[in-house]
Amino acid sequence: MTEYLTVDGGTIAYEVAGSGPLIVLAHGMGDSRAAYRAVVPQLLAAGYRVAAVDLRGCGESGVDWPDWSRTAIAGDLLAVVRRLGGPAVLVGHSVSGGAATIAAAREPSLITAVVELAPFTRKQSPRLGDLRVKRFRQGMLRLLGTGLFGSVRLWRSYLDLAYPGAKPADWAERLGRVDSLLREPGRMKAMQGMGRSAPTDAGAQLGAVRCPVLVVMGTLDPDWADPQAEGSAIVDALPPGLGRLEMIEGAGHYPHHQFPDQVVSLVLGFLRSDAARA
Repeated sequence: MTEYLTVDGGTIAYEVAGSGPLIVLAHGMGDSRAAYRAVVPQLLAAGYRVAAVDLRGCGESGVDWPDWSRTAIAGDLLAVVRRLGGPAVLVGHSVSGGAATIAAAREPSLITAVVELAPFTRKQSPRLGDLRVKRFRQGMLRLLGTGLFGSVRLWRSYLDLAYPGAKPADWAERLGRVDSLLREPGRMKAMQGMGRSAPTDAGAQLGAVRCPVLVVMGTLDPDWADPQAEGSAIVDALPPGLGRLEMIEGAGHYPHHQFPDQVVSLVLGFLRSDAARA
């Protein structure tokens, strides 16, 4: 059942189920909390209380917001954690990976651990040589075209690339849901706003994080020419000993939907580790 929270004059939608330690799931731009539909049941079965959030402008959340930055999204996520009693493990995908970093740095008493899935958490500085990597070149062109023209067709084309290899069983349903949401008034504008928001605010907070961080990257993620190098750079920017990088072979930009079993296994192993429990 959808619940709503008013934050800074806007409305954030979320749903929560289960009992036990709290995990808050935040999706990427142009998406909704449904992106975690394959992950939630497994986390519930593992004994967690799970809250899946629609970012501002996405899903069932409101669309009238003046700010689409990771800092603003972090404030929304912290508000949800407070509403639900906290503290929480915060899982963020793509743009929300950067927001999770900021939330953890701002409110260390509320965030016990962070999981970043294919995160945009640092300033991006593509090199000319990166364009030799076909999947990166194609992905960048489709993302740029989506942002420039507000094209749902180009976004769907990007998603096809971001899920390399065999598609999940619910692929047609997933595409239909994304297509339908982005055609609602204000939704594409929200995605364009997030796309224009640079991750420099998140990168500036990496050194201030005090909780353990798991970074999960797909080896075929089209958003980077070298996803492993990007993940390693995030870990290196964290205080020593806090970060861990895990790669999922064959995954694109949506490992939690493409390979949910592997992602859940990595998350649960991370949360059982001595570093996360501490």
